[in-house]
Amino acid sequence: MEPIIDNRYFIKVSENMPSLEECTSFVSDPSCGAISTFTGITRNNFQGKQVVKLSYEGYVPMAERELGKICTEATQKYPSIVKIAAVHVLGDCPVEAASVILCASSPHRKDAMYGVEFLIDELKARVPIWKREVYREGDGESVWKENIEWFQGKQQRIMVKADVNNNETLSS
Repeated sequence: MEPIIDNRYFIKVSENMPSLEECTSFVSDPSCGAISTFTGITRNNFQGKQVVKLSYEGYVPMAERELGKICTEATQKYPSIVKIAAVHVLGDCPVEAASVILCASSPHRKDAMYGVEFLIDELKARVPIWKREVYREGDGESVWKENIEWFQGKQQRIMVKADVNNNETLSS
């Protein structure tokens, strides 16, 4: 499937993900003094297990349509945003490789920065892309992961706060 590209948004969910440079080049605009980016990469560990890769599956037409809605919401919430790039990989994503890149440009920094934060939070909560964490042999089976924004099948935020005096974790 071809990426969704118009004069404001570059949206792509694919095994062939564009680079950070391609995304920042798309959002660059002479009227903007800020480009904010977020790149999510595969880390090599989770709770003492060695991660060798993440594997992503998704329903591309729906994922790209939902990303388009999220981009529109971001520009409504942060109206000085001029352009957005939102791309996510499908398939295997090895350690240190990018799985998601989000970029926003605006005349000043705040809308671009807050816009990118909004984009990643909403992407993780709403876009139909699923992640399987694959561990080194001997560290256990691979596991399908649920985003923190989705808990027990319900969209919600789970706040975790450490009690520094008692070294306990409190959930609310």
